[in-house]
Amino acid sequence: MQTIIIKKVYNSKTADGSYRVLVDRLWPRGIRKIDLQIDEWNKEIAPSLALRKWFTHQKERFEEFSKLYIHELMAKTDELNRLKIIAGTHDVTLLYGARHPQYHAIILKDYLSK
Repeated sequence: MQTIIIKKVYNSKTADGSYRVLVDRLWPRGIRKIDLQIDEWNKEIAPSLALRKWFTHQKERFEEFSKLYIHELMAKTDELNRLKIIAGTHDVTLLYGARHPQYHAIILKDYLSK
């Protein structure tokens, strides 16, 4: 497997040779779609709207958020297997737009790396 890295979308708008995936359900504020060089925007593997709203980036909820998000990911096997195949031959960059730490991107990276 190649390298899977995480980057904040605001710091990484241009192509870098990796397969670039935006992993947020919502488009990042202040960035035009034409300006962000990505290979795909995969909303399917982002946390559900309900889970995202419940979590609200509260550190004390991270452990429970992690369990609930992994449970959601387990239902997305086709998408995750497709990304694992891509990661087998290319470096993959998971891009996120949240101002807070990239909680879901960390969980997703770990899940894809298994």
